[in-house]
Amino acid sequence: MLGLPKATELNKQLPKNAIYAKFQMNTAAKERMDRDISRIYIVNEVSAAKVNLSEGEQVKSFFVMSVLLKRKDFDEKNIITLSKLIPQNMVMVLEHEREVKLVTYRTKLLQTSWLPKDNVSLEIKGLDLDSVWENIIVQIGGLTVEQGNTIDEQISINEQRSKLQKEIARLEKLARAEKQPKKKFELVQQINKLKEGN
Repeated sequence: MLGLPKATELNKQLPKNAIYAKFQMNTAAKERMDRDISRIYIVNEVSAAKVNLSEGEQVKSFFVMSVLLKRKDFDEKNIITLSKLIPQNMVMVLEHEREVKLVTYRTKLLQTSWLPKDNVSLEIKGLDLDSVWENIIVQIGGLTVEQGNTIDEQISINEQRSKLQKEIARLEKLARAEKQPKKKFELVQQINKLKEGN
């Protein structure tokens, strides 16, 4: 899967009931998961022994998990919960019909857009598993890490920018609809202040 070396392939089904039992999930959480997820498989384990790379200081291995979805508009909370329950570095391949989406969790859920199943691959680049894992996060998150930032800092900066852009768009919409010149002027002042801080 994903163009990873054959030596990394596994095909272990992870029964949902085992996950529910191990993590003592309540009925509501189980029902939420069941609404979105049909089956879960561990399909690859990338480790130093299986690919010709040295172990990293933090990353000794990572897993690729195939998650078969019942619906395309899944609840992201279920995927975040799954990421947190299994304490491993993990790439999830969310699959619905003939499309897939790559997802990983690093301070927040990072994901690609939906892609045709046959066109998806994961590039292994780096000298050790730490750098390979960082590059995978960058690939999935579509991140451009600015000079001097760590990946976590860049994710946080991108999130703040996104919130700021949404707030500016919201205020611009209010300003266009506002009839009173004084209120309209105040909104434009707020927008300009936010744009200067950006």
